[in-house]
Amino acid sequence: MSTLIDTAPTKSRALSTTAPNPRPFRLVRHSLALAKRSLIKTWRTPEALIDVTLQPVLFLIIFVYVFGGAVAGSTHDYLQFLLPGILAQTIATGAIAIGVNLNTDIAKGIFDRFRSLPIPRSAPLVGAVLGDVVRYVIVTVSTLAIGYVMGFRIETDLFRAIAGCLLAVLFALCLSWLPVLVSMKVRTAGAVQGVMFALIMPLSFASNVFVGADTLPGWMRAFVDVNPMTHLVASVRGLFLGTPLGNHVWWTLAWCAGFVAVFMPLALRAYRKKI
Repeated sequence: MSTLIDTAPTKSRALSTTAPNPRPFRLVRHSLALAKRSLIKTWRTPEALIDVTLQPVLFLIIFVYVFGGAVAGSTHDYLQFLLPGILAQTIATGAIAIGVNLNTDIAKGIFDRFRSLPIPRSAPLVGAVLGDVVRYVIVTVSTLAIGYVMGFRIETDLFRAIAGCLLAVLFALCLSWLPVLVSMKVRTAGAVQGVMFALIMPLSFASNVFVGADTLPGWMRAFVDVNPMTHLVASVRGLFLGTPLGNHVWWTLAWCAGFVAVFMPLALRAYRKKI
């Protein structure tokens, strides 16, 4: 009898020290469940997808047919040049929506309900980011679809074309942690949108999205050359059209890692303080 009493705690301690920590698996499981919630919400409110479906159509039509002849001398040539840039710009601005939606959910008290559930505290944010992938896939498909209707053609192979699409989606997925952070810092959804447009627009226009970087003034080139949007656009153009890639893909991946390494911890920390 005494042997059982003495050895039971030892056995229990041994099991507790050798059992794997389930916390990462709980985070993944609950984040995926909340990502599914985000997808269902998007499916039930299709008007929320206007920015990733109608915006690339309008941008391509306006810039190609209004400025194409003046900039490139040919609307078709400018379409070939412009579409990878429009894809990069639209997929980056599409990431703003996650910040607006999170700020709105917090104001409505939805995250207070999440806090009462037995889930990791970071799961709602991770799930929201994962669920937003569908928006980036939609903007990629819609941009390529309208581009093909207008006459755009990929000049490389299928493997490189898919790699270009995946790189753009990855960039937006990593960049989305910036609007998540902003949504935790400002008080209204309108403020999130205003702050993010003030950050994204200079990245879009002071880049090689609309014109070649070599046509820009020297004082601007210093910023353009290190602009993450410039590297993304050059990477997508190279993968779609066969233009020289250089180190642009590696720079784009480095920027993606930097976005996650910097903005994800800051967003999670701000979230824990806010909720």
